[in-house]
Amino acid sequence: MGAYILRRLLLVIPTLFGIMVVNFTLTQFVPGGPIEQILASLEGEGDVFQTIAGGSDAGLQEAGGGDERYLGARGLPPEFIAELEREFGFDKPAWQRFALMMWDYIRFDFGESYFRSATVIDLVIEKMPVSITLGLWSTLIAYMVSIPLGIRKAVRDGTPFDTWTSSAIIVGYAIPGFLFAILLLVLFAGGSYWKIFPLRGLTSENWEELSLIGKVLDYLWHITLPVIASTISSFATLTLLTKNSFLDEIKKQYVITAKAKGLSERQVLYGHVFRNAMLIVIAGFPGLFISVFFGSSIIIETIFSLDGLGRLGFEAAVARDYPVIFGTLFVFGLISLVVGILSDLMYVFVDPRIDFESRET
Repeated sequence: MGAYILRRLLLVIPTLFGIMVVNFTLTQFVPGGPIEQILASLEGEGDVFQTIAGGSDAGLQEAGGGDERYLGARGLPPEFIAELEREFGFDKPAWQRFALMMWDYIRFDFGESYFRSATVIDLVIEKMPVSITLGLWSTLIAYMVSIPLGIRKAVRDGTPFDTWTSSAIIVGYAIPGFLFAILLLVLFAGGSYWKIFPLRGLTSENWEELSLIGKVLDYLWHITLPVIASTISSFATLTLLTKNSFLDEIKKQYVITAKAKGLSERQVLYGHVFRNAMLIVIAGFPGLFISVFFGSSIIIETIFSLDGLGRLGFEAAVARDYPVIFGTLFVFGLISLVVGILSDLMYVFVDPRIDFESRET
């Protein structure tokens, strides 16, 4: 197993390098780079040097798109534009910029945001708690609901219970996450009906004044709607996966033998079937967490005004904030590849009989 893990770890390097090469190459053909974004945000007014070095969010908020006009039409001197290119490193060839960027990333030096007076690492650490909250709670709730439901559906396969629960989860899966989030806001956040939950944020304004229990309750009060909205689409896949895994195991010979020995249905189900059927479900936990962590956070964070990694990445892409874009891409790509290895280790942990090395040979 050690040799297999070592090979997987070594494959992380070329895979991550390929991800960075592809994305860096694509950005070279996207119009409206950081300099164009800065010039577009100025609109011929304001203090240029404050916009570049001041780190205010004004440049980020106003830079909604590129400018197709020739930059000289703004009346800015070529010397000033050349100075901008030098300051941002665009006076160097693309291959040289990529090489310097990867050398810094290998040392985990991700630089500083173009439009915020903060390093990329500080921004990620600042926004991480929101995304972890959504990803972790959504994954845990999905498992807590889907596994018992999937087992129940497998035991009662073909019954009315199986039919109407399948219809319900498929309908939930078909509803877009952003539409369900808006529906929750309208119904329960003071939109048109009840004002039960807060409209935005993870904590109240008087958070520091609350007791420990008050802080916990306030936190749970704020995350209820975002977590429900980000979890709704996870139920279908996980529930049906659990059901099908149990159905496959129930039909195997060892189950028939266990029943013939006089074991009760509960003893057979949880003493024999459960471990084998849950292999693929439990081993998929890291991957599901990462998919929820990265996948649904952008829309959910935007709708509920949560300042997390999803909004950070979206705003960085709009403003062409390359240090934030490539820095987070590198970190998240590395995390995803490591999680793939952890998923394999989870398989071995759940069932030690699995040997990836013998399967490769």
